[in-house]
Amino acid sequence: MTTEQKAARRKLSLLDLAKELSNVSRACKVMGYSRQQFYEIRRNFQTYGAAGLVDRLPGAKGPHPFLYP
Repeated sequence: MTTEQKAARRKLSLLDLAKELSNVSRACKVMGYSRQQFYEIRRNFQTYGAAGLVDRLPGAKGPHPFLYP
């Protein structure tokens, strides 16, 4: 299991714990996340599914526009 998969599994367990406890604050405290992070994780999961839980680094998506005039 890769590091990315472990992080995604941990985020999924955070969502499950919050649902089980019916308390976002307590779940975040137990898992070591902030509530803001929780809501970002939940939004990504609702939008993209399990693929949204994988950490993605922001960056360029293609070649630099000034590289090829």
